[in-house]
Amino acid sequence: MTHAEIEALCLGFPGATMDIKWRVERVFSVGGKMFCICGADHRQSPRVCFKAEPARFLELTDQPGIWPAPYLARYHWVHLDHPAVLPSEHLGVLLHQSYLLVRTKLPKKQRNALLAL
Repeated sequence: MTHAEIEALCLGFPGATMDIKWRVERVFSVGGKMFCICGADHRQSPRVCFKAEPARFLELTDQPGIWPAPYLARYHWVHLDHPAVLPSEHLGVLLHQSYLLVRTKLPKKQRNALLAL
């Protein structure tokens, strides 16, 4: 999966937004909460980070090219060296799960507003 495909997928989720943070990261959020981070310049930094289900965190980080995300691992975020570490369909499912994990933690009013989109 390319960075353009990741961007299109993430922005396709209801209420998802993207902005540049820390000058070098494209951050995808829902309700102001991050669910995916990609390097802004995919040629220099092809990495992808996202929130994983707690039960899958160790399973994912046991795979080559995937490790606990710096500063965010305690919240079950994983870091992929490159999006190609996982098959495109699997990465797409994991990114959708990340979105859902973050969305379910939003206040009820925000969740209901997203469901109306």
